[in-house]
Amino acid sequence: MADQDSRKGVSYVTPEVLAWIERVHVPHDPASMRAFESPEREGMPAIQVGASEGKTLALLLRLVAARKVVELGTLAGYSAIQMGRALAKGGQLWTVELEPRHAAVARANIEAAGLGAVVTVIEGRALDVLEGLASKGPFDAIFIDADKGSYDRYGRWAARAIRPGGLLLADNAYYFGDLLADTAEAAAMRRFHEESREHFETVCIPTPEGLLLGIRKG
Repeated sequence: MADQDSRKGVSYVTPEVLAWIERVHVPHDPASMRAFESPEREGMPAIQVGASEGKTLALLLRLVAARKVVELGTLAGYSAIQMGRALAKGGQLWTVELEPRHAAVARANIEAAGLGAVVTVIEGRALDVLEGLASKGPFDAIFIDADKGSYDRYGRWAARAIRPGGLLLADNAYYFGDLLADTAEAAAMRRFHEESREHFETVCIPTPEGLLLGIRKG
């Protein structure tokens, strides 16, 4: 017991361990590697989910046999490809991206992955397009990875749009370590955490950025 106590708070994740784990569990094929490397190649922000987080999203969608999924924040399409491949037969993913150039890169990557008929990239401000998307629901899962100051509003929409038993997923749930800061964005992220408990059974998975997982209550 004393030996276990002495290890509390110790991190065993070194860059070398993480690289080995990802080679074993989440190897990239050419299409996913193309999307993963696009931000650096195209001069875009390198803020896509990590390889293990992308695989986690895919496995969670498979667990609920997801067919209809919404993603908020496309960037270069890496997470959309991971989730698109995980959909049940006949499934559809709608992914929303504000920046037209990012959307164009994502569309090219999604086509290269053979998912052009499965993944639809919608350009626009997420808050402006969500109500139009609602008619395609209810959804099996919604993944939020967009502007952090709007997470509370995205969460309220998701609570209306996700079917009972469906998944709410949200990246950057730690808000880059500033979750408890005295700022409007941090307050919005805290509201997202607190309000999500009303409609979902929730946990915040301790990935490097924090991944909120919720299952819609019946």
